[in-house]
Amino acid sequence: MSNTNQGPVTVLGLGMMGAALATAFVKNGNPTTVWNRSADKADALVEQGAVFAADIKQAIAASPVVVACVSTYEVLNDLFAGATDELKGKVVINLTSGTPEDARALAVWAEQNGVRYLDGAIMAVPQMIGLPQALIFYAGAQEVYAEHEELLKPLAGTNVYLGADTGVAMIYDLGLLSLLWSSLAGYFHAVALVNSAGVSAEAFTPFALTWIEHVITPSIPQSAKEIDSASFDTEISSLGVNKAAIEHLVATSKQLGINSDFSAAIQALIERRVEQGHAGHSLASLVEAFKQG
Repeated sequence: MSNTNQGPVTVLGLGMMGAALATAFVKNGNPTTVWNRSADKADALVEQGAVFAADIKQAIAASPVVVACVSTYEVLNDLFAGATDELKGKVVINLTSGTPEDARALAVWAEQNGVRYLDGAIMAVPQMIGLPQALIFYAGAQEVYAEHEELLKPLAGTNVYLGADTGVAMIYDLGLLSLLWSSLAGYFHAVALVNSAGVSAEAFTPFALTWIEHVITPSIPQSAKEIDSASFDTEISSLGVNKAAIEHLVATSKQLGINSDFSAAIQALIERRVEQGHAGHSLASLVEAFKQG
């Protein structure tokens, strides 16, 4: 592999994210071949200098490195099944969203068919691709990542290699999405509560941001230490104290006609741990409740 990051590359899939990836390569000066079932999605990229391949086999044959970003692994599996000869000896860097088992299964298929494979997870929206704040996780053969690390730099300011297990990138992806959805859901529930008192989301938000900055954010590294050491004793905010507080939250939500499913799910986890004899433990010990399924 050349020590330049301007080697030829093929991008399969030109949805919003795939198009953003292809655009980053074109802007970086990489000879870029693109393919998509709907050919018109390639028009803007062709105007910028990309080459549109008429079919999947032609697209794969055009470059030593194939970057895939399609709707599902099922779609990708079908595409690859029809181009096994063209894929032999190629490097496939798959940035399609799915599950850890999807990634591991495709890695097995790749090895059986002479394909060098990396799986990746994009932690950014399409508009962030190529910017310093974009983050992409990669997993798979270390030598493949090392050989192509420079090639991948135009896509994100931070690229992180997580190890040989191709499923681990998806695990990181889903872990951060879990954090995103639960954090935003908590905010939305809080806004529903204050709306009931005639308070706007805009008026409430500065207090939410202060709470996140000074209470929630500092609790994450502290919780990490407790989890890794399996030491959850606390005199600050025990599960017993939180059990009483969340009872008030659930009851108030119901009284106000606000959906309580979100807070009730957290209440159930806290109650389970308290019933198991962990009332004196910190909120970080809820990780054990999640592990219990």
